[in-house]
Amino acid sequence: MYDDILVPTDGSDSSTAAVEQAVAIADGEAATVHFLHVVDVGTEMSASASGSIAPQLTETLEDEAESALDDAASRAEETGIAYDQVTREGDPHEVIAAYSADHEIDLVVMGASGRSGMKERLLGSTTDRVVRTVDTSVLIARA
Repeated sequence: MYDDILVPTDGSDSSTAAVEQAVAIADGEAATVHFLHVVDVGTEMSASASGSIAPQLTETLEDEAESALDDAASRAEETGIAYDQVTREGDPHEVIAAYSADHEIDLVVMGASGRSGMKERLLGSTTDRVVRTVDTSVLIARA
């Protein structure tokens, strides 16, 4: 039923639950899981990154991405399922929607809430935006 499953991951507890759900589904379907970490270049953190802070912030964001993707990949390797790891920059819901369309994703599995700043609390969650913009089914996992 599912050939390609997308899991946007940020290392949060709900993201970890999404990884677990996706791996369980992929194991039963022989599907490939695409682990995607989006570095949000529009957050207040990156907007305030000027001067000497920018390299440190970039390094921190890259480390967080690598850690989240490594954790997800470890879980996939334990089960023996096929997977890809990808890091992109941009607005998370836009990158997730574009990746989903470009890779003909059959199912998106996301955490109910992840790491977010004030912008996310005021405007709504990335998960809500993805549900409204992708053309595929979305499974929302809770921690």
